[in-house]
Amino acid sequence: MNLLKVFIKSAVHKIGFDLHRLTPSSNPAFQLLKALNHFDIDLVLDVGANVGQFALELRSVGYKGILVSFEPLSAAHTTLSEAAGNDPMWRVHPRSAIGDHDGEIEINIAGNSVSSSVLPMTELHSSAAEDSAYLGVESVPLLRLDSAAPTYLAKSRHPFLKMDTQGFEWQVLDGAMAILPKICGVLCELSLVPLYESQRLWMDMIQRLKSEGFTLWSIQKGFTDPRDGRTLQVDAIFFRL
Repeated sequence: MNLLKVFIKSAVHKIGFDLHRLTPSSNPAFQLLKALNHFDIDLVLDVGANVGQFALELRSVGYKGILVSFEPLSAAHTTLSEAAGNDPMWRVHPRSAIGDHDGEIEINIAGNSVSSSVLPMTELHSSAAEDSAYLGVESVPLLRLDSAAPTYLAKSRHPFLKMDTQGFEWQVLDGAMAILPKICGVLCELSLVPLYESQRLWMDMIQRLKSEGFTLWSIQKGFTDPRDGRTLQVDAIFFRL
């Protein structure tokens, strides 16, 4: 690294930021894009889309395939629909939570929105992210992917499933047993410690996905406790090899 680069990086670090070249090792979205391209993924099921952050980031690094987003929170779903409005390859499913049966469920609304979950939050989570505390509850339709996804999957050769459901990933998989054999890859959060009551932790999730024919492809940084630097959760990518 030449002196000019050292000077620039030092100056940026002093104000609390960092600079990286866009590479698979420095940018998680770009790393995912490389994997999606490698496996010729043509459809991404974005389960737990919130306001569209994941889809927008995928688009920003160059993913050109179809996106289908699912989101249960009414306010987030409205913003999500607006974000997808000008993208003909990005579809937003009617507002619903995804789980292990069809019906209705209550979801806890977090102050930061992204930590909202149908499961109670642990004290460790709420203390590590103070803006994540629950502020209210909302009733929402609950669907299985086996009910909601077949229409989207009908013309897809290599679909990919992204789950960001705040401790509810196991139930999402339980409700996707009919379509799962067609899914080529999965991105999900792996909690190293309980962040939501009764959630399955990282080892169970890895074993579950392994039993369904998936191999762990990469691990990306996730949720770190800012007080002590402990990693509480990571993102993991799996593919059928």
